[in-house]
Formats: sequence, structure tokens, C-alpha cells
Amino acid sequence: MNVSNWSSMARWYDEQQGEDGDLWHRALIDPALLRVIGDVGGLRLLDLGCGNGYLSRRFARMGAQVIGIDASAPIIECAQLRERANPVGIEYHVGDAARLHMIDNASIDVGVSNMALMDIEDAAGAITEVGRVVRPGGRFVASLSHPCFDIVNASAWVIERMEFTTTVWRKVSRYREIRAGRCPWRAGQEHIGYTPAYHRPLSWYVRTLRGAGFVITTLEEPEPTEELLANSPSGPWLAEIPLHIVFEARRETKTG
Repeated sequence: MNVSNWSSMARWYDEQQGEDGDLWHRALIDPALLRVIGDVGGLRLLDLGCGNGYLSRRFARMGAQVIGIDASAPIIECAQLRERANPVGIEYHVGDAARLHMIDNASIDVGVSNMALMDIEDAAGAITEVGRVVRPGGRFVASLSHPCFDIVNASAWVIERMEFTTTVWRKVSRYREIRAGRCPWRAGQEHIGYTPAYHRPLSWYVRTLRGAGFVITTLEEPEPTEELLANSPSGPWLAEIPLHIVFEARRETKTG
């Protein structure tokens, strides 16, 4: 299986994420993301790039009114199948993140995007749309590949061994260049899939959020949990160099 988009990988991805997320999400990214999001009970929440909806379902069980949106029709079909099997009241849409026509202005309390912004071609349009639909004083919380250390097709681990000492470095290049690349996925022992990915410098995200009316209030770099350290060979490396960030940005309230 050599595939080139998320729709082609939908069934495999749904199986990997299941109801709790795969190891990488569950034991590295999600703990920091959920800590920053906090209590969502009674809130209207947008899950942008929701995938198979495992986080959407978690938020709904916490008492949020959830709208899940993803550009992949097959992955939304997976999410809807899970919703029909165990209904929690989630509203799912197939949609372009940069054109959220199904959501009214200032009608969302908190927008969430878990590991999706770097996969969206028009991320500026998506952030602008989140700024439109999130109410003044509302929040946008997102996780993404660390723009400084995880650059698609231009970063790698470097492992040096001399006698009894091993040193791990992170090598990066082309940091300032805004560009597209391909992210590889090992879908089983013999199959590799590829999905589009887009690198933008950290400053690009700050400027774009500011232009959409957001002010960044929190920035976290997720650390590996004990589960990840025990089950991933990359765990000790991630304890030194983060490959993800989680930010919270608050929609400004107009004054004057």
C-alpha cells in the first residue's frame, strides 16, 4: 500500500487511534493538550481536523457540545460509525478547515486542533476561520509538530556512539523556508503511506494567530510520559528535545 492522502489511509488510521488514541497521541501529545484545554463541560467546542473523533468523543463525555470537522470523507465516515454505535451527540461534517460555512460567527467557546495544522495546506485560512467562529474571550488550543525541531523532510535524529557514551542530537535544516513535503507512515510491516505536510516557522504561527485576533497565552512542549518511555525507543530522546508544541490562544475582546 503506497498511498498519498489521508482518505486512502482512513481505515488504517481509525484502527490505530481507536477510542483512546495511539501510543504517540495517548502518552505524549494528549496529556499536555488536555491539561491546557481543561474543563469543557457546558461549552460549545469545535474539533478541527477531528480524524476518527476519539478526542471529540472524550470532550462530549466531559459535557461539551461538539462539532467535529475533517476534510477526509472516509475518516468522517469512521467517526460517524463510532457515533452510531455509541451515541454521544457529536455533529460531524466533511469540510475544508479554511471554509467553515456550517458554523456561525462567534458561536464557539473553544476551538481545538490536535496535530492537524501542519497537515492543512491553507493553515492561514483555517486559523482565520477559527478566529471568526470563536467568540470574543474564547480560546483556540492546538497541538502540532514543533516548527523548530520537526521539519518535514528536513530534520532527523543523529546518534553518535564513542566507546561507552551515546549522544543524541537533533539535526534541522531549511527552517525559515515555508514549503510542502511528504510525511511517511509505516502502515504495517510492509506498507508505507505518505500524507502531505507543510512546514512554517514558529514566527509564522505567531503572526497568523495575531492577525486572526488571537493572543497566545500558553505554550507547552509535551514531555514523554512513563508509558511512552517504557514503550517507545524515542522516549529518552524526546525527554531532551521536544517534537511537538501545544499552544493556547485567546480571542481578543473588542474595546472602545
